[in-house]
Amino acid sequence: MKLKQMLCVFAAAGVLTSCGVDAKKEPKVAEKKAKEFEYVVEQFADIKVLRYQIPGFDELTLKEKKLVYYLTQAGLSGRDIMWDQNYRHNLEIRAALENINNNFKGDKESEDFKAFTTYLKRVWFSNGIHHHYSNDKLKPTFSKEYLETLLKETNTELSTEALEVIFNDKDAKKVNKKAGVDNVLASAVNFYGADITSKDVEDFYAKADKGPEGQPIEAGLNSKLVREDGKLVEKVWKSGGMYGQAIDKIIYWLGKAKEVAENEKQAKTLELLIEYYKTGDLHTWDEYAIAWVESTEGNIDWINGFIEVYNDPKGYRGSYETIVQIKDFDMSKKMKVLSDNAQWFEDNSPLDPTHKKKDVVGVSYKTVNVAGEAGDASPSTPIGVNLPNNNWIRQQHGSKSVSLGNIIGSYNNAGGTGRLKEFANDQEEIDLEIKYGKLADKLHTALHEVIGHASGVINDGIGQPKETLKNYASTMEEGRADLVGLYYLMDPKLQELGLVDDWQKVGKAAYDGYIRNGLMTQLIRINLGDDIEEDHMVNRQWVSAWAFEQGAKDNVIEKVTRDGKTFYNINDYEKLREIFGRLLKEAQRIKSEGDFEAAKALVEGYGVKVDQDIHKEVLDRNAQFTSAPYSGFVNPVLEPVTDADGNITNIKIIQPETFEEQMNFYAKNYNFLPVKN
Repeated sequence: MKLKQMLCVFAAAGVLTSCGVDAKKEPKVAEKKAKEFEYVVEQFADIKVLRYQIPGFDELTLKEKKLVYYLTQAGLSGRDIMWDQNYRHNLEIRAALENINNNFKGDKESEDFKAFTTYLKRVWFSNGIHHHYSNDKLKPTFSKEYLETLLKETNTELSTEALEVIFNDKDAKKVNKKAGVDNVLASAVNFYGADITSKDVEDFYAKADKGPEGQPIEAGLNSKLVREDGKLVEKVWKSGGMYGQAIDKIIYWLGKAKEVAENEKQAKTLELLIEYYKTGDLHTWDEYAIAWVESTEGNIDWINGFIEVYNDPKGYRGSYETIVQIKDFDMSKKMKVLSDNAQWFEDNSPLDPTHKKKDVVGVSYKTVNVAGEAGDASPSTPIGVNLPNNNWIRQQHGSKSVSLGNIIGSYNNAGGTGRLKEFANDQEEIDLEIKYGKLADKLHTALHEVIGHASGVINDGIGQPKETLKNYASTMEEGRADLVGLYYLMDPKLQELGLVDDWQKVGKAAYDGYIRNGLMTQLIRINLGDDIEEDHMVNRQWVSAWAFEQGAKDNVIEKVTRDGKTFYNINDYEKLREIFGRLLKEAQRIKSEGDFEAAKALVEGYGVKVDQDIHKEVLDRNAQFTSAPYSGFVNPVLEPVTDADGNITNIKIIQPETFEEQMNFYAKNYNFLPVKN
């Protein structure tokens, strides 16, 4: 679960030849001293591209550095998979746009070509032609006729269907989870054949193998469902199957990583991951997940596989994702206290006693520093992750929760206070956010991931949320985990555990920020007139809007209008905490009992629709700020240093200079899937 990317370079002829990297076309880079580190790379459209450092990398042994390097190569080798998963024409369109960009000899200073390059960067950032967050198809600001001219002048091929879809209204939404439509047919994501309906999916998985009683596999996680000869079949993502060319490269690099594993348990875990990629067997995936969650020794860890199901309107299929992590020793020690006290949080939660875990198993929490990301985690990255997602594994074997420390640090160092001062109600709220906001956010992420996702039980005989809550499962889970964090952010236990110096002020900053974002500022991310559709945005609104309504009688959250501007002011933080507790109890009940109608009422009633007057006001007030509402990252280049015999003697870190250079480098060196499948 998310709160809501690694290079291969030649150093000597004949070294690591199977990675397929073009040694003569390395990206231009600029090394930065730590004290001069420039976090912002560039900004375009609604996107700001940042850099991140890798603290602690120089302290690793050579063997550990090799492990990091090999794992990042494995991650990038599957990059094309995410593009194809997002939309069936993405690889073809990307290849055409990149060829134009690299070979056009005409006027690159014209407004049309500038619009073209902006569109290309937006496509790069989103891993396809649909917006990474809103799921809406990106709209070019140049004409089809101009693109046709560019195609002709650069001898670039692009099929008629792919060309037309860039400009027409077809496949307008990558993921459509709205009520009242066939969510599968209405979604452009490439997880299902063109004629597959929601009913087809439900009927197929009603009869599909779900694994042993009480230990269900994540059915459908690693396949595309299509119709062949009139029958529904799964095209499994594995070596020799769908995406096999890229998966074979992933397997190669995972094999190299296994050779330099830090310990036997880590090596065994990598061996199981390799076996899973070879066979596509979801029982092996569960074996791997158990081994991975129990492999806690060592300084290096990773996330790799088809994992999060947010992009599937039915919640079955996992998007390809990798994150390579180095332990942040200082912060992990400080935050370990949360996982050590997980049972206390469970016992003292406001849940119905029958929905509480009697024994919270193996919740581990670490702050890590990212060394590389790919797929669904890049360029737009989470700040915290809790895995595995399979509920029975979490309950019986525990889970790993990580906070991506250097990513959060980059966000903090690249930000400003302009929007805060515009949308906060008063100076007290501004001061609390400036002094305590970063800590509050860090603790909320930790509580969300460590305690939130690990808490609660599903009643006996009730199916998994993707089966019971269907298209509402993801937003309900994220909202439930948010509520756990919110409930405990105003608890003196945090100060007792030594996590904060003033629990009330940290809690107030957290509540102010959540309500301000949930009811107002997150609206800068969507177009006027649109509904909210992204699961995390939906959950923040239904939590905030429900709380506002429930506290209306006692004026717990006051809607203030001043000088024609709207603000929300929290008058009673303790009562708001009680409201969050009641909503948490209900959200857990919905999950535990599989109450689809209650989930639908909560999400549709509070989370999707937007007050258009407030939305217009927010957009008007936000227009003064030039900082983009979305941020993502280029990845540091990991470059092997070799001796005369071709042996790796060190791994250097080099920061990319521009977003375009990194994307071109990836295109030259990690294209392992055909542009047309």
